[in-house]
Amino acid sequence: MKYWKLFLALLALALVLCACTPGGAQTSVPPPEEPSQGADPAITSWNDVDWDQHMKLDYAQMFTVDYAGNFKRVTIDQNVYLVVPEGADGLPFLDIPEEVTVLYQPLDNIYLQATAAMDCFRQLDAMDAVTMVGTQESGWYLPEVKEAMEQGRMIYAGKYSAPDYELIQSKGCDLALESTMIYHNPEVKEQLERLGIPVLVERSSYEGHPLGRMEWVKLYGALLNQEEAAEAYYTDQLEKLEPVLAQEGTGKTVAFFSVTSNGSVTVRKAGDYIAKAIDLAGGVYVPQGLSEEENALSTMNIQMETFYHEAIDADILIYNSTIEADLQTIEQLIAKSAPLADFKAVQEGNVWCTGKSMFQESQSVGRMILDIHHILTEEKKADGSLAYLYRLT
Repeated sequence: MKYWKLFLALLALALVLCACTPGGAQTSVPPPEEPSQGADPAITSWNDVDWDQHMKLDYAQMFTVDYAGNFKRVTIDQNVYLVVPEGADGLPFLDIPEEVTVLYQPLDNIYLQATAAMDCFRQLDAMDAVTMVGTQESGWYLPEVKEAMEQGRMIYAGKYSAPDYELIQSKGCDLALESTMIYHNPEVKEQLERLGIPVLVERSSYEGHPLGRMEWVKLYGALLNQEEAAEAYYTDQLEKLEPVLAQEGTGKTVAFFSVTSNGSVTVRKAGDYIAKAIDLAGGVYVPQGLSEEENALSTMNIQMETFYHEAIDADILIYNSTIEADLQTIEQLIAKSAPLADFKAVQEGNVWCTGKSMFQESQSVGRMILDIHHILTEEKKADGSLAYLYRLT
């Protein structure tokens, strides 16, 4: 046994001597690896990270963004995402909880199924980051998307319930941006994640305040490292709204609705963002106080008789044309349901219609409020000056 110990000692001494040059000078050794970009080398555990910087949010309640160096922690409805900056050699900590989704920047090869998110990329001049979509060209009303698909810069990769996994994977997709519809097909989300494609579920439609929806542009600014551009855009929109938000309400009533093929009426719930946008514009949304089903839908169907009772004296009618073909005349509206001829707004010619692009332009909320305000305050003079509404003739 003592010879074995002597051998180990001599071997250790030989290794030390080999590491030195004659005269005792130590040979050059590779420098230690630098810590990951933005990482604190003293931090080795997820629980030790000090997320000491936080994105300022005014209205949005459904997401947060926190910062530790160049790393970002995004939380959406209890789902946590770690955004790793480009150039980071590795993660700053190894014990990331299993439920945390890691997103590696740059995020420039995105499969976007959540159509409402596209407008945020558009406003940030970052549509090139979206290379695949879950809606065919015929389903888009944004001209920039149609042009990108015509030119092949953006391709259809299957709808949310049946994505083209092979295509998405072959394109090197670095993020699948889904709407909450994905929860109806959880196996799709699981399969994408098995293929190594992180999934982020967009929830801007769940924001209770209209301007909370608009503030989601800041989230995409964080994902794309365009926080300053997102903040500048958002601030500009708020400044345009300030004069309207500061004014007293007009007291005029506004109904926002559509007629279904079976003759019932689809209205927004009183807590919906469209109803709140009408209030912010200075109007009073009707109908109010209807019993509501306890679900996440922002709309409800009621019988024409009920709508007639609640909205016949409304000062303004706004018809939602995003589901069916656009209306152009009041006669076309009455053809959908004859009792509408009795409505005050119909008889006074104060019936308006939405354009189909309104709901794909998620950042339209501010301009929509301005449009409604013009209708409430300028009446006839509002014709031709609006972005998303037009008067039925």
